[in-house]
Amino acid sequence: MSDTPVRDFGPRVFVPPPLFFVGGWIGAWLLHSRVPFEIDGAGAGAVQTLLGVILLGAGLALMGWGIVMFQRSKTPVVPMKPARLVVTHGPYRFTRNPMYLGLTAAYVGLAVLLNFAWPIVFLPVVLLVLSTAVIEREERHLRAKFGTAYEEYCARVRRWL
Repeated sequence: MSDTPVRDFGPRVFVPPPLFFVGGWIGAWLLHSRVPFEIDGAGAGAVQTLLGVILLGAGLALMGWGIVMFQRSKTPVVPMKPARLVVTHGPYRFTRNPMYLGLTAAYVGLAVLLNFAWPIVFLPVVLLVLSTAVIEREERHLRAKFGTAYEEYCARVRRWL
């Protein structure tokens, strides 16, 4: 047996997760510029605007809360780096992915606020790519690094809600 420590390369995520959402928005915006597709053809009314603002604000707040919890726990926020520990407090008591849930809510909120339907149509693709390119890799890394502790956390807390 060797005394050489095993190098932890982290989850091997190569693209910052917010870029998947930005990519979805860029694709939706480009398509919308050629083939406009609005949520409400009459324009966003007061209720729609309020809903968009609430979703956008709540999403950004949830994402920010998740980031603060990682920073306080001194574990990297960016998934390109190995985790130092499993954060289980703050929003992580309710969802294993509050930053991604917040990004999703903000993404939808912006679409509702701007009255663009294409971003909502693109959202399943964004979430599928996020799940396969990021979340599955993160979870594999956390299982390998933290074993039973992470499995027990997964049994208590859902991936999304």
